[in-house]
Amino acid sequence: MSDKVRVRFAPSPTGPLHMGGVRTALYNYLFAKKHGGDFLLRIEDTDQNRFVPGAEDYIKESLEWCGMVADESPWNPGEFGPYKQSDRKGLSPSK
Repeated sequence: MSDKVRVRFAPSPTGPLHMGGVRTALYNYLFAKKHGGDFLLRIEDTDQNRFVPGAEDYIKESLEWCGMVADESPWNPGEFGPYKQSDRKGLSPSK
């Protein structure tokens, strides 16, 4: 098992990214980078009744505008995907 720091930000695509979310993402991003780790973006899209088309791209673009490019995300997958919560439904928890 690796001791590498891995943090995630998991916003819901139910509208624009708000400042509280940006703050949380920034804290996670800075912590990961300070410790030589990875910042992951996982979309928490299980509330399909409140899903807003285009919100996922807006979240990604907003974070990138703030200088936070995710090391792993739906747009930049790594070995620990999937990066959309709805795509993880079939995965069993590790024991």
